Amino acid sequence: MLIYSDILEKEDRVSETLSRQSVEPDEINHAIEGAQTALGGKQKSDGHWVYELEADATIPAEYVLLEHYLDRIDPEKQAKIGVYLRRIQGDHGGWPLYHDGGFDLSASVKAYFALKAIGDDINAPHMRIAREAILDHGGAARTNVFTRIQLALFGEVPWDATPVMPVELMLLSRKAFFSVWNMSYWSRTVIAPLLVLNALRPRAINPRGVHVQELFVKPPSEVNDWIRGPYRSVWGRFFKHLDSALRPVLPLIPRSMHKKALKAASDFIEPRLSRGGLGAIYPAMANVVMMYRAQGVPDSDPRAKTAWDAIQDLLVDHGDEIYCQPCVSPVWDTGLSGLAMIEAASGPAGTKTAETLAALKKSAEWLREHQILNVKGDWAINAPDLRPGGWAFQYENDYYPDVDDTAVVAMLLHRVDPENSREAISRAREWIIGMQSTNGGWGAFDIDNDHELLNHIPFSDHGALLDPPTADVSARCISFLAQLGDPDDRPVILKAIEYLRSEQESEGCWFGRWGTNYIYGTWSVLCALNIAGVPHDDPMVLRAVNWLESVQRPDGGWGEDCATYEGGTAGTYKKSLPSQTAWAVLALMAVGRRDSEAVKRGVAYLVSQQNEKGEWQEEAYNAVGFPKVFYLRYHGYKQFFPLTALARYRNLGVSNSGKVEYGF
Repeated sequence: MLIYSDILEKEDRVSETLSRQSVEPDEINHAIEGAQTALGGKQKSDGHWVYELEADATIPAEYVLLEHYLDRIDPEKQAKIGVYLRRIQGDHGGWPLYHDGGFDLSASVKAYFALKAIGDDINAPHMRIAREAILDHGGAARTNVFTRIQLALFGEVPWDATPVMPVELMLLSRKAFFSVWNMSYWSRTVIAPLLVLNALRPRAINPRGVHVQELFVKPPSEVNDWIRGPYRSVWGRFFKHLDSALRPVLPLIPRSMHKKALKAASDFIEPRLSRGGLGAIYPAMANVVMMYRAQGVPDSDPRAKTAWDAIQDLLVDHGDEIYCQPCVSPVWDTGLSGLAMIEAASGPAGTKTAETLAALKKSAEWLREHQILNVKGDWAINAPDLRPGGWAFQYENDYYPDVDDTAVVAMLLHRVDPENSREAISRAREWIIGMQSTNGGWGAFDIDNDHELLNHIPFSDHGALLDPPTADVSARCISFLAQLGDPDDRPVILKAIEYLRSEQESEGCWFGRWGTNYIYGTWSVLCALNIAGVPHDDPMVLRAVNWLESVQRPDGGWGEDCATYEGGTAGTYKKSLPSQTAWAVLALMAVGRRDSEAVKRGVAYLVSQQNEKGEWQEEAYNAVGFPKVFYLRYHGYKQFFPLTALARYRNLGVSNSGKVEYGF
């Protein structure tokens, strides 16, 4: 009889045997054609792609509570969201932040609250084990700041349970330390309406009178340490004392200044309202909806209606269940899908070339129409003389173009339709160069947004109040500029390469701020170093290659999950994943390892995992909003990245140079 260790050893031997099997060119071509057909079938009639973008239980639960806050309850929607929330409950009794993740207290409290509001019996087995898990982890009093604010809006905790955040912050200039202009775009848009709510302190209508006092270890009235560590540094303790000192001072603020601050918040919010919603992200949208209700603005008011409609656009209905996305990703999905499709159609062995190029011309036209050319967004605070020229992540978010999206889209336009896109590419180049931070890197939305001390204030218990430069975004900018090949950009690129050199981890990998995680970061950087002309035998390249090969799994694939943001070993997971394998294969091919055994085994894994529809499957989350706090699953990653990797592998095998000529 085999014991468990024997079974694992046997499985590893089988995996190793499978990974050594060669993949014939016909098999690869068949896989590419199938994937190309599948991805092409997802393209919209106007040329763009958009896939689902899923987070954890938090956003769907907050949506349920928002309907109860407003007394705009849709029983059918709520019932379907309930199905979703019950399905993703973890074996530990609570709710994780990503697939197969550990218990998260704040997500669990919100999910429990939402299910109780929907009508679930608190004595039902799934509610009982959730409640026990919550209490075992300290109860609702120990949740994060945003959860305690949600509880305060429903009267479950006093407002003293939340950090001091006076609306007068809206009056501070950029030079002031606590100014909202020193915070990231997502923080700025979430905080502005939240400051108004904090000032007005409204109470949810809560028509069914749903409360969750059973989630507290002791009554909230007896809790006297709402704001507490662990602190990231001595500054955390300092800001905690400052928070305590400010509380008795707030009532002394002149009423005229308070009124002026409330107006400043509205003046900030209203120009940024659009069909895409404030900031085009759910938390900011929901705060605006609640803010307008608290201010007595009717739901029929165009401002309130715009904010509400934007939230409805985030709901994903699968028939028997509904969840709410944190935002939508059409520009990002179109850029990445387009790059996969053009790779498949390129080179001597390109497939469906004419058909694909015609479809991508439509994509290029759609993307050019969505370039932001006439709005100076919040980024202009640090670059007042810079012309706009970027793309937002979402359909409409003109004040907040995304540097990463802009680089990806411009690379696609440069490959697909350079003549018609000449002006669009030029404006993108100008904007990206102007957005480079002092240290040579790029943040996602702002320049030099790196006042690290702000991440130590009590409000920032999520540790993501800022948008500093990161290796992955910086690598994409290098890739774009190097792909264009303008010699005038060389100083910009060299400065950025030095930034990347300084960011390499001791293991040889790079941290992935916006994708999971070190495999994503390392793929991004190696592609950039290659197109920028860094020799493949440069020590930092060799260290990265050695690391990537060291974390390849026995079946030939690569896998990494979000636990690596929480102290897990870099580049590891319990199974291989299509998106992770594609990133690793693309990274190795970028630095001359197309014919290595590691790449061949990775390609064999990808071919073996494709289904009869030409698609790949994976449930693991593959991206991150805020490390340790908020994770994402891009449903398109498992489709367009494997296609890109397989097509690149084929193209390099038949090209004259054998070199990757593009920045992605």
